[in-house]
Amino acid sequence: MREVNTTGARSGSAGSQTRTPRADAARNRDQLLAAATRAFASADAEPSMRAIASEAGVGIGTLYRHFPTRESLVDAVYQDQVTRLTAGARGLLGHLPPAAAMRRWMDLFGDWIATKNGMLRTLLAMIESGEIAHAQTRAELLGAITTILDAGRAAGDLRSDVTAEDIAASLIGIYTVAPRPEREDMAGRLLNLLMDGLRPTAPSA
Repeated sequence: MREVNTTGARSGSAGSQTRTPRADAARNRDQLLAAATRAFASADAEPSMRAIASEAGVGIGTLYRHFPTRESLVDAVYQDQVTRLTAGARGLLGHLPPAAAMRRWMDLFGDWIATKNGMLRTLLAMIESGEIAHAQTRAELLGAITTILDAGRAAGDLRSDVTAEDIAASLIGIYTVAPRPEREDMAGRLLNLLMDGLRPTAPSA
């Protein structure tokens, strides 16, 4: 069931929605996204829209002006996290060696998984209805892993016989048995073991 705006706040006319948001409105939206991400990541069950507004330090009307339904907020948080992951691959390679970039990207992937915990029911319903293209998201994430893998192979930092699908499956397994933040230490150890397996071994004498 959709959680919709019952406060009377309006989202604006079609013409105003096509204009570039004012700087303060854009900042408000970014702050709401950040607050929603924190709320979803720390919640055992889906937080209410009012709880998210409280986390952001704004009134419920302000939240609904930017995100008229729970689904619109979940979609915005989900897409923001995916964008951070996909863009983050090249960003990390800009200042880290490929192996270090891969290890850091694994942490970012864990942040994304943790965020999904508090919006899972709504997210699954949106994927089932086609509102969120799960296959496209998977392709984008595999592309990000491949970007780092290719750089690592070229530098000799990462094995050439490992695929992006191998790494994605391993990460899902790790964060399933060691969810964050509850078992963050265990997740870190398992990720380090995974990285050990991704590094090329010296040929036998």
